Amino acid sequence: MNYIFYFLIVISIIFGAINGRLTDVVNSILTGAELSVKVAFSLIGIMAFWLGMMKIAEECGLIKIIAKIIKPVTKRLFDEIPEESPALGDIAMNFAANAFGLTNAATPIGLKAMDELQKENIDKTSASNAMCMLLAMNTAGFQLIPATVLAVLIGIGYKNPTEIIAPTLLVTTIAFVSAIILAKIFQRFWAIQNPRPLREREQLCEQSELQMRVRGGETCSNK
Repeated sequence: MNYIFYFLIVISIIFGAINGRLTDVVNSILTGAELSVKVAFSLIGIMAFWLGMMKIAEECGLIKIIAKIIKPVTKRLFDEIPEESPALGDIAMNFAANAFGLTNAATPIGLKAMDELQKENIDKTSASNAMCMLLAMNTAGFQLIPATVLAVLIGIGYKNPTEIIAPTLLVTTIAFVSAIILAKIFQRFWAIQNPRPLREREQLCEQSELQMRVRGGETCSNK
């Protein structure tokens, strides 16, 4: 990415000099640098507000309530994960952060959720269906309130920044639902095309059974 930006800047300066508009290029660089600082400062306030709201929601137990509300949905989407797994709470927090447009806050939460899902993963050498589903949901990026984009629009002086909320909700909802459907289809397709040998599954299950007993999860013998 650094090389790309360096290339664009150099090309702009060269063509500006050739066309006799080097002054305009320099002024644009200075104006853009000033605008980037203004946008960055406008982001600080709104990001601090929503991150604070997320922290308050976590401390007062609201995240747990949200996790319980969406539990029937998460149970179907992540049917391989035990109901008492902490990964479900992290997934709920990740979903809430994405829904409010807090992508910077959603990233560490999503990584923590992936780490918990990896602990539940029997085959440590490949991603589980639950991990692929979480990745698909994050890539789709469902948003109720695009807080970060709103902050950028406010920072650049856009007259009516809230008009993007409805289109963003529509587009991200379609992308979100499509990602879930495709992930489920590929899960079934992959299971048919790449059936794991029974003995290999048993060996992997035996290796992880002790860890599952320690966490109080369901063992292979109970499945």
